[in-house]
Amino acid sequence: MGFLEDAKETAEAAAKKVGRAVEDGVDRAKDKLDEVKAEANVKKAEAERDATKAKNDAKEELRDN
Repeated sequence: MGFLEDAKETAEAAAKKVGRAVEDGVDRAKDKLDEVKAEANVKKAEAERDATKAKNDAKEELRDN
C-alpha cells in the first residue's frame, strides 16, 4: 500500500503545481491587459490635451487678427 499512497501524493502534488502555474499565467495575462488599458487611457488623454491646445491656439490667433 505504501507505493500507491506515494503515487497518490505525487499525483496530488503535481496537480497542485500545475494549478498554481495556470493561476500564475492567468494573473500575468490580467496584469498585462491592465497595463495595455492604462497605456491606451494615457494616449487618449494626451490626444485630447493636444486637440484642446490646438483649438485654443486657433481661437487665440483669430482673436489677435
